[in-house]
Amino acid sequence: MRRARQRRSHSSSQFRYQSSQVELTPLPLLKDAPVAELHDLFCKKLQQCCVLFDFLDCVADLKGKEIKRAALNELVESVATSRGVLIEPLYPEAIKMISVNIFRTLPPSENPEFDPEEDEPTLEASWPHLQLVYEFFLRFLESPDFQPSMAKRYIDQKFVLQLLELFDSEDPREREYLKTILHRVYGKLLGLRAYIRKQINNIFLRFIYETEHFNGVAELLEILGSIINGFALPLKAEHKQFLVRVLIPLHTAKSLSIFHAQVSNKTHQCLCGNVSKITFIIESIIRGLLKYWPKTCTQKEVMFLGEIEEILDVIEPSQFIRIQEPLFKQIAACISSPHFQVAERALYFWNNEYILSLIEENCQVILPLVFATLYRVSKEHWNQTIVSLIYNVLKTFMEMNSKLFDDLTASYKVEKQKEHLDRSRGWSERARPCTRKKMSRKAGIPLPASL
Repeated sequence: MRRARQRRSHSSSQFRYQSSQVELTPLPLLKDAPVAELHDLFCKKLQQCCVLFDFLDCVADLKGKEIKRAALNELVESVATSRGVLIEPLYPEAIKMISVNIFRTLPPSENPEFDPEEDEPTLEASWPHLQLVYEFFLRFLESPDFQPSMAKRYIDQKFVLQLLELFDSEDPREREYLKTILHRVYGKLLGLRAYIRKQINNIFLRFIYETEHFNGVAELLEILGSIINGFALPLKAEHKQFLVRVLIPLHTAKSLSIFHAQVSNKTHQCLCGNVSKITFIIESIIRGLLKYWPKTCTQKEVMFLGEIEEILDVIEPSQFIRIQEPLFKQIAACISSPHFQVAERALYFWNNEYILSLIEENCQVILPLVFATLYRVSKEHWNQTIVSLIYNVLKTFMEMNSKLFDDLTASYKVEKQKEHLDRSRGWSERARPCTRKKMSRKAGIPLPASL
């Protein structure tokens, strides 16, 4: 409910123009203004750029739109190239102009069944002005004259929260600007850092457990990837919670393919430099992926297998032992998948030299876990490539431990013979009462009630 009230407090991006109330007139150029009048003229142009226009009507207010566009271009150039422009009285006016233009209720998608991978996004109609406002904001933050002590009075928690809400924009151009701007805010205003991380986590949690929709997940993950360089030791409670409650559950999202690269990179970042010291991290990630393993989406299964391989590339042998059983039970299930890409991706684990060395060291445990699957699928799978890969894996295992391989082969054959006999006996037992009834009826002999 809080989010809904927050959004209703701003006008819609499609219906929020004011041009009928204010008519713009050109102001003198900033480059021609005397030094004594520069700041006053800069302030007037900021105020002029607070006027909004209807971009859904392409021919409405063309003169006013052009005046504002020219003014925004001047402001961008001035703040980027001139020194001494950003004095204290301009800060509230600059933030006000930025807020009036960018903070608005994002319109609902024109396509309720919008698929980011297949459909074209709805682009922001007011982008000719909005892009310049974002460019001004970015130059404002990057200016050598920017003073965080002044800016923090106006770029506060409320401002940041509204900025984060804009990441739900369908327009990828806007999200790209927002990503860079939020990163600058994080770097310049130290007092907002913890709040920004907390609110990003809240957006992720709402996405995972409530809405299942947020357009800016990939961009927010990229921001976290750049501002949090691994999990520093000792591991903070905040980082543990982010890993367990956010990063791993994000793998359950239907739209995982859109931001899987960012999730995978962030997961890998958590491991770098710490994997040899923190068993908690490696076990949490592996067991979390196994817990949320996709049941019906083969595309996600392939992504999970790729991510698992990346993790195994940096795992310590002592930690591999702790997760090898549940992991290779899942890999065996993937090998038996009728979808050849899943089976192929699982079998490629044996082409990785480091993973192969881990398997060889623990052959006594791993081979019994996968042998029956390998042997059965080699006889049944419809894809010849999979069959060839399985034969290569079986050959590798035979070279690793020929005695164990022969013992498992003999046991497998005995088990199959037993199953065949049990099935035959079962059919015989089920058929026998029927046969006895027929014989009794022919001989005229009454049967016991139990038959």
